[in-house]
Amino acid sequence: MIKTLVKISLRYGAVAGILAFLLMLVMFYMGSHPMLVSPFLDFRILLFGVFMFFALREFRDYYQEGVLYYWQGLIGGLVVVFLASGIAAVLLYLFALWEPKFANIYIDQLTEYLRSFPAEDIERIGKDVYQRNLNDLPSTNGKDLAQTYFMQGVVIGLFVNLILSVILRRQPKS
Repeated sequence: MIKTLVKISLRYGAVAGILAFLLMLVMFYMGSHPMLVSPFLDFRILLFGVFMFFALREFRDYYQEGVLYYWQGLIGGLVVVFLASGIAAVLLYLFALWEPKFANIYIDQLTEYLRSFPAEDIERIGKDVYQRNLNDLPSTNGKDLAQTYFMQGVVIGLFVNLILSVILRRQPKS
């Protein structure tokens, strides 16, 4: 049954990854850089939730006769998250190579945002850390953005996965 779970999760993860990339493109060309969205408001929370839900529910209802163990939910969800984040990150990297403005706009907007920090926030963060981040920002490239996107996607997906695995699990009736 693990093969079936992985196969279903791969299908949903691939679609989620392509859709995540397309949503990033839409955001970018509408004037909002997708890498500057707060992780709490990130569209991947909903996207991963929807695709994990349908993958796990399909496995539970059509292949397991209504039974889904917590560990099965975790495995299926992890496959969806890692594949979706990986596909979106690779496509993001390729897009950043093709469209150099992607990284440049990110650098400009983040630099402007960091420079708008009040002095008390800079003191709280630490002046050295603040200055180092500001100095390192111009060297940011598409690879860095893709790695950040992948890691953020994994972290977001892990939280969503834990919740959905609990919600969708069903034990066999004794």
